[in-house]
Amino acid sequence: MSQWKWAPSGAVIAMACLMAAPAMAQSEPAAEPAEVDVLIVTAQKREENLQDVPIVVTVVSGQQLEDAGVRDVKDLQILTPGLNVTSSTSEAQTSIRIRGVGTIGDNPGLESSVGTSVDGVHRARSGVAFGDLGELERVEVLKGPQGTLFGKNTSAGVINVITKEPEFEFGFNGELTVGDYGTRGVAASITGPIAGDKVAGRLYAAKRQRDGFYSVRTGAGPRTLKEDQDQDFWTVRGQLLFLPNDDLSLKAMIDYTERDEHCCVNVTTSVGATGAIIDALAVDEGTLRPARPWRRVAYANREMVQQITDKGLSLQADWDITPDIALTSITAYRDWKAVQGSDIDYSSADIWYRPADGRTYSQIKVFSQELRLAGTTGPVDWLGGLYYSDEQLDTSAFTAFGTAYETYFGLLLSGGANPATVSLLTGRPFGTNFVAGEGPYDRHDHNSTGWALFTNNTWHVTDSFDVTFGLRYTLDEKDVVSHYTNTVPAAACSAALVNPIPAAARSAICAPHTDPAFNDVTTRQSSSEERLGGTLKVTYRFNDNVMTYGSYASSHKSGGFNLDRSRITLGVIDPDTSFPAETVDAYEIGVKSNFFGNSLILNGAIFHQTFEDFQLNTYTGVSWLVASIPEVTSKGADVDLIWRTPLDGLNLTAGVTYAETQFGDFVPPAGISPRLPDARLSYAPLWSSSWSANWEGTVLGGLLLRASLSGKYTSAYNTGSNLDPRKIQDSMTLWNGRIGIGSEDDRWMLEAWAQNLTGKNYYQVVVDQPLQSGTYAAFLGAPMTAGVTLRIKF
Repeated sequence: MSQWKWAPSGAVIAMACLMAAPAMAQSEPAAEPAEVDVLIVTAQKREENLQDVPIVVTVVSGQQLEDAGVRDVKDLQILTPGLNVTSSTSEAQTSIRIRGVGTIGDNPGLESSVGTSVDGVHRARSGVAFGDLGELERVEVLKGPQGTLFGKNTSAGVINVITKEPEFEFGFNGELTVGDYGTRGVAASITGPIAGDKVAGRLYAAKRQRDGFYSVRTGAGPRTLKEDQDQDFWTVRGQLLFLPNDDLSLKAMIDYTERDEHCCVNVTTSVGATGAIIDALAVDEGTLRPARPWRRVAYANREMVQQITDKGLSLQADWDITPDIALTSITAYRDWKAVQGSDIDYSSADIWYRPADGRTYSQIKVFSQELRLAGTTGPVDWLGGLYYSDEQLDTSAFTAFGTAYETYFGLLLSGGANPATVSLLTGRPFGTNFVAGEGPYDRHDHNSTGWALFTNNTWHVTDSFDVTFGLRYTLDEKDVVSHYTNTVPAAACSAALVNPIPAAARSAICAPHTDPAFNDVTTRQSSSEERLGGTLKVTYRFNDNVMTYGSYASSHKSGGFNLDRSRITLGVIDPDTSFPAETVDAYEIGVKSNFFGNSLILNGAIFHQTFEDFQLNTYTGVSWLVASIPEVTSKGADVDLIWRTPLDGLNLTAGVTYAETQFGDFVPPAGISPRLPDARLSYAPLWSSSWSANWEGTVLGGLLLRASLSGKYTSAYNTGSNLDPRKIQDSMTLWNGRIGIGSEDDRWMLEAWAQNLTGKNYYQVVVDQPLQSGTYAAFLGAPMTAGVTLRIKF
């Protein structure tokens, strides 16, 4: 694992560069502050000025994203207050939250609370949306429920990604990056006319690699790789823009991404009594005692593999039927598959694992069609539409017992005295209770079909007063066929259920993955949901500089099925794993303003959101449990600022979110922590703020200097769905910096950059280590990385 050493003083250096850069610039006459460019957004499915949209929207331009080193949705959070993105066992299991609300955990049966749309096409899960975003025009982060126009599963907000379109003027962009941890990357795009002024194209391709962030001790193997959480992927995206006449535009898009990586180990944060047993079973120490997570030394004797393919195509047609009426059609098909292998005891003892043999995977295929008709009739801007989707989700999980599984439980149940304790309890010969290489093998065939009719209309009552009214009717039908099996019948649990043994021992031997109730069983479930949601907004513009608004929105997150083993009691399968839809009613009052000749934009809002039947997904240490929490509330305020300062070339953006997001008072059902009632949700910091400063000017006789510094502060929050106090992430501040010099015509630029440039150590997720009571472990945030990038344009 190669690594440069760059001291935390890099933060001071980067800040000094940013502050000194204007002083290095060639002397220019004093100028009036530049105006903020008009920010066009499509938050209401039509192009509008940000300052006219009665929604809290954080808009990040392509240049800002480039300056902050943003390549994917996880990187985006440094520029967006109130946005939190984490991943754990695999980057396919990425969770996105806005204002403290989101979907938690590795359970594909739950859909997203934060929707992600790329060029008008909805991505089915947060993990599906994780990947290189390519060449970006802008990203819009819409906060609060957006169900009227963006549909179900946007109850907390939407990340709306708009990539660059083909252009009718030839252009080429190239990028070459090298950095520490063996970082190397190359990306290129080309755009231009193909057939005169009728057809243009754009092609983007990238290849990126990086060594792992962790050193791994592998014990007796069979794993040989000594590092983890590396990066190795390539992506290609093509677009064709066809303009047959002045009234019709056709845009075809196709993309393909492939990842073949090793991810994700964790590191212990505290080790319980089971640590000594792990040590006894491994040829090395098995796990690090005492825990020292920031050494980034992990233990795994089995491979951690993520092989992801993501591909799709879409066709968008925009037809101006008349000067006042336009029809938009977006037809799309996407196919995403993640194959996984993992050492799920996260130690070098051979307890249990998921082999990277293709039997553990998730695949989502989605066809979608959206039609929108929009126009203006008198004082009314109206829009109506139809949306259809057909999603096929196939999941499969095979978990194998390791060679030490039976010995581990024998020692665990005897206080370390007798490795054959399981045999004594079951009466079966040692080695036959949990056969190495065998285990639970479950598959789910899940189909979801959805229809929606929607409308969103703005009545301009006067030149200053507008009323917006929207409705959406949704019909969702879901079917799932689940086949559960144990590749060898669960004889140990069968014996434990009839033998007179202590209840605690019976529960340990009869975990869900060893229960004979799941021997070759098929269940079938179906559901049908009808929902009516909508929005009402009123806006009043006092003058050209100040607009205020108030809004109400009702939305939902679809119900579904827990795609994991569920029991009524030991030995009795629960055939009903369904959970209801999560609904939200939200109120917001805001103001949008600009000052000093439009050189300063200052927007703010207060909000109150009430969620009912909140879908809590929590890990018990052996399986996932989904519970519907009666009520969750989120209330607080958002403020965003954009400032073109009087100092020529210096631009500042900043934002802050204050959110009290907490559970209501309720009686926790079985398996749910008693800490939850009236407590703040996990990943729900009270305060979150972000900022960026960018300067650009001419120096040294005609060279272009560009400097950028961005940061994010987050107050303390708990990372665990059970709110265990040992899972708290303290308040933290992260910084990214970049400084580049190049030709004044922007034909080339050489940049030095650093992500997490102060080397802040922080947790993404702290978990109960599987099967190891009292031991806690963390999936860590990325360390400081640094490198250089050469960009070429012509």
